[in-house]
Amino acid sequence: MKFNNPFKSKKNKKKANEKKKLLSAKEKATKQGEPWVSVLDMDVDMANISNGSFELDWNDIFITRLMKSGYQGKTDADMVDQWFQNICRNIVMETYEQEQSDPNIVRRKDLGNGRSEIS
Repeated sequence: MKFNNPFKSKKNKKKANEKKKLLSAKEKATKQGEPWVSVLDMDVDMANISNGSFELDWNDIFITRLMKSGYQGKTDADMVDQWFQNICRNIVMETYEQEQSDPNIVRRKDLGNGRSEIS
């Protein structure tokens, strides 16, 4: 006789199924000789919304591509971490450059005592 666990999360089953689908995409890319990397999961610290983490997965072909592009590290995870940080840094820089070049953005600076500077 099989009993259902009422405390088992359907979300965990969904994540497990999504990971299986991603693994099959990884296997497909590997068989085709293509680099593959994917975000498997993202976690956000609700106590401090600015903190979080990403779980990444990749194939060996992606690591080879990183090494050919000049990434170095003691482990594959070190190289992927460097690559991911570069991606994030590029996104921030693009956003910053866009904000600097867009004259339609209004900036407000609190000067204190109920006063603001608008530029």
